[in-house]
Amino acid sequence: METERYYISVQSKSIMKNQGDSPYELIIDATDQQVAELRSLFNALEDYDQAAMFRAPMPGIPYHHDSPNDGYDFQLKAIYRTLYNLGTEETKQHVSSLTDKLDTIG
Repeated sequence: METERYYISVQSKSIMKNQGDSPYELIIDATDQQVAELRSLFNALEDYDQAAMFRAPMPGIPYHHDSPNDGYDFQLKAIYRTLYNLGTEETKQHVSSLTDKLDTIG
């Protein structure tokens, strides 16, 4: 299948074909199927984000014992793994630098 260039903003969970449509952080080359899978990951991330937001005001549940936060973390890692695999060389370098920083945090 033929790939096309896409401009990605993880922060706004957007996937754009046109570079000037909105601010973006990363660039990938992907097929329609790969873009659909990335959109699905962004949707799941949003679901976990909403669940965590409703739980946030409840005191006494540590972050590392909170399943919405675990799900959010898992989805975010899956998104960055996908972006690394589909990314341009610059995108791969950026994602690698992020994961290096995350690995040092624990």
